[in-house]
Amino acid sequence: MKNQIISWLNKKFPRNYLIENPVAGAIINTLFCFIFILLYKPLQTNASPHLSFELTMAVYSIGSGLALMLFVWILNFSKWFSDIKEWTILREIASVFLILTGIGSVVYLMGFFIESPAGRLNMETYLDSVSRSFLLGLFPFVFFSAINYRYLSADNDQFRVKYNINPRPENNEEEQVIKISSKLKKEELSFFPDEFIYAESDGNYVVFHILKNNALKKEIIRNSISNIEQELAEIPGIIRTHRAFIVNLKKVKSKQGNILGYQLRLSGTDSVIPVSRNNIHKFDEAFSVIRQ
Repeated sequence: MKNQIISWLNKKFPRNYLIENPVAGAIINTLFCFIFILLYKPLQTNASPHLSFELTMAVYSIGSGLALMLFVWILNFSKWFSDIKEWTILREIASVFLILTGIGSVVYLMGFFIESPAGRLNMETYLDSVSRSFLLGLFPFVFFSAINYRYLSADNDQFRVKYNINPRPENNEEEQVIKISSKLKKEELSFFPDEFIYAESDGNYVVFHILKNNALKKEIIRNSISNIEQELAEIPGIIRTHRAFIVNLKKVKSKQGNILGYQLRLSGTDSVIPVSRNNIHKFDEAFSVIRQ
């Protein structure tokens, strides 16, 4: 369960529109907060002694919008928050949390000038301002995150290329879809070469480990590993490393071992794949070519 949560948090994800476009985000946030407060008057909101209720809420709403711009700008100084190609669900959640906390802090400070400053200098009042900012400001962020969430299950090539999620190879030959047949006539498996991680023999079946839309999937075909090796023989970088394993060398992150055999770690999976002693020479030659 823990590994599944970590995997989900680290999935590539489009950056929230409000963060990607802070000026538009500030306007959206300002309008949403102002209209929402006027319509529902939530959280026992009160007017300033010197301003009408509407004008008081307008000032707070504008302040929250400007604070959104400010804290997006501050976050962009950090490489972890500025690299959109490496944006993940975890970064989305962390950035929204920090931005809303920042907005709440600004709203708290504004209260010293808009309302009576007496009795405001305490942690309870500060936390109250932050919690109100979360309750109101979270809606626009959640809305745009929910719109982007569809990309996790959609096969959208434009999104894949922009955010570097298993982008399709530019080479036309490699871009050909691989079709794996089964001894059962109704079974067929199709995938792109860059989606294939490895395949392993399991009795009369072969289990394919494929990365689609940044999620690991297992597909089972009734066939022998030797037949699958023949079907994949023309695909560059895909070789048999063991009597029970076929590996995409482009997915190899690291190898450990000696002349008796290697242990491979691959991108997209926690599995450790063996290279048998008899296949070491073939592996070394193919691996050196693929890494050139």
